[in-house]
Amino acid sequence: MSVKRDKIIKYLNEYLKVNDFEDGCFNGLQIEGKESVSKIVTGVSLSQRLISEAISKKAEMLIVHHGFFANAVPSPLQLSGFTKNRIKMILENNLNLAGYHLPLDAHPLIGNNISLAKLFGAKKCQPFDVGFIGELDKETDFDKFVNLVEKKLGVKSFFLPYGKKKVRKVAVISGAASPDYIHAIEMGADVFVTGDMRENVVREAEECGINIINAGHYNTEKIGIVNLGKLIEKKFGVEVEFVDVPCEV
Repeated sequence: MSVKRDKIIKYLNEYLKVNDFEDGCFNGLQIEGKESVSKIVTGVSLSQRLISEAISKKAEMLIVHHGFFANAVPSPLQLSGFTKNRIKMILENNLNLAGYHLPLDAHPLIGNNISLAKLFGAKKCQPFDVGFIGELDKETDFDKFVNLVEKKLGVKSFFLPYGKKKVRKVAVISGAASPDYIHAIEMGADVFVTGDMRENVVREAEECGINIINAGHYNTEKIGIVNLGKLIEKKFGVEVEFVDVPCEV
C-alpha cells in the first residue's frame, strides 16, 4: 500500500502538535524525497548506518527522534564532514527524512516520557516540563526500583542514591535532562529517571537529597519512536520497521 508523503507528515505534525514547541530543530519533514511512501524506517538518531539500513530496506521515508539540529557542528547549513555525507546519501536515494524531537518526548499518549512512566508502574501521571510525574501503587525500595528500570529498558544504569530509601513518587524526563532534578524536587518526587548525568548534578543531588537514575539518553528515547511507528502503521496501513542502532549513552 502506498500513501502520499504529505498526508503522513500533515497527520504527524497535527497529532504531535509541533507548533506548540520551541525546539533546537525543525520538527516535521526535514528533507523532501519521494512523494509516495509504502515503507518507512524509524530510528532514534540519524546516522549513516541508519540511513544505509533505510536504503537497503527500500524505504521511502526515514523518521527519527534526533534528526538535524540547528546547533550541530557542522550544522545543516555547513555542508561538510558527516553532515554532508548524510545529506548526500539521503538526496541520492530520494529518501524523505522527518524528525520529531520535543513533541515526541512530551506527547501524553505515545511520547517517550509518559510511556516510560507507565512502563515503570507510575499511575495518576501529570505533565512535568516535557516529562511526567506519577505514583507507584506502593512504596518500593530504591534499589528494587533501580533493578526494575534496568530490566524494563535492558540497560545498566548509573544512579545516585541520595534520597529516600523507599520511593513512590516518580518523575521522568528522557534524554539530556539531569539538571531538571531541581524541578523534580519541587514536584515532590522521590526519584528522578533521566537519560544523562552532568558532573555538577552529582554533588548537587547529594546535597539536595534526591535519588536520580541515569538510564542512558538513547535507551530512554527508543520507546516513543517505536510507538510512533505503530501509530503510522495502524493509521495508514504502510509497513513501518524500527531499526536499532545501539548506543550505551
